[in-house]
Amino acid sequence: MKKRVVVTGIGLVSPLGDDPEVAWKRLIEGESGITELEDPELQDFRSKIAGQCKDFSPSQYVERKDEKKIERFAQFSYVSGIRAVEQSGIDFSKEDPFRCAVIVGCGAGGLAEIARQDAKLSAGGPSRVSPLTIPKIIINSASSLLAVRFGIHGVSYGVATACASANNAMIEAYKLIRDGDADVALTGGTEAAVCKLGLAGFSAMRALSGRNETPEKASRPFDAYRDGFVLGEGAGMVVLEELEHAKKRGAAILGEFAGYGVTTDAHHITQPDPEGVYAGAAMQAALRTAQIAPERLDYINAHGTATHLGDAAEVAAIKRLFGDASKSVSISSTKSAIGHLLGGSGGVELIFSLMAIRDGVIPPTLNLEYPDEGFDLDFTPLVAKERKVDWAMSNSFGFGGHNACVVVARFVD
Repeated sequence: MKKRVVVTGIGLVSPLGDDPEVAWKRLIEGESGITELEDPELQDFRSKIAGQCKDFSPSQYVERKDEKKIERFAQFSYVSGIRAVEQSGIDFSKEDPFRCAVIVGCGAGGLAEIARQDAKLSAGGPSRVSPLTIPKIIINSASSLLAVRFGIHGVSYGVATACASANNAMIEAYKLIRDGDADVALTGGTEAAVCKLGLAGFSAMRALSGRNETPEKASRPFDAYRDGFVLGEGAGMVVLEELEHAKKRGAAILGEFAGYGVTTDAHHITQPDPEGVYAGAAMQAALRTAQIAPERLDYINAHGTATHLGDAAEVAAIKRLFGDASKSVSISSTKSAIGHLLGGSGGVELIFSLMAIRDGVIPPTLNLEYPDEGFDLDFTPLVAKERKVDWAMSNSFGFGGHNACVVVARFVD
């Protein structure tokens, strides 16, 4: 018999704050975490704005002498992971360590550190390269650090599927628990690609917004005047737990991880299938595994990056799958407020979806002033709205054609 899987803890680091309640409040009040980058070396860059975690510090959990040993993306997941565990109240020292897992998604890993060490290599030769280079840049360091912290000896690894990384990581964690191979999993995604190499690379692809004069207006999902995504950074981590295990220890249940769908476009290394056929298939699979009809879905936290091709493909996918029900489901892109966290986006967006269920509030799509032609769905433009939410879907679609969708639900025993 397949096990039910619930969420018992959440933690995030985001451009709207490092406390889920603070970030959620700012989100639904329509605040933007996107600001101008202050680096004077960015003058020639197409994009000089980002969703930055300006006030982040790992010092509450990492000694000062050890901070430089951990790259920023792993710091994000470490802090948000610890906070998710703290909220869940789980004591890993009392758990079977072989039935606990930690799986963390990340798209780019230590991009800034790669650039730093390459500069040292070019300037001074191999003797100048830090011995910490490889441990800092590898994507699996995010999961390994948390496994060390909590003494987890079960499944532990990193997932890299570009912008779908967090969703893919959470899906793998969910399946471990559902199939009886684990009781608890700490999972989510992280990214820290707001650096010169990240900005230059995405700018060269013409993927980033160049609306530098008004950073808070730059991320415009589904708007006719969108001109690319805004790079963001941060992490979202959750504690997933087998239902009976959570009930036995008296855990507060924040929602149920109810379903998932995963497909691949096999179309182009960066461009999505223009009709959204395979993204729609992933959404359909998520509804099928959650055992709900499309018309029962209340909210979609859209991938919605504000690229011309990506937004159009997602709208096409929603319309095809939902048919007449497509105009009754509420949709929003929270990337309009925090930017695109790449491999970390799915973790943060799952948390926002759970909070939408909890509070009965659909977060807004900021800057959606002029919906593009044919974009006639309920995208929750500009301001949040009240709506009872029992079922929510979170979409993540990554370069390479990776599609990963998850469904969470209000917990009903």
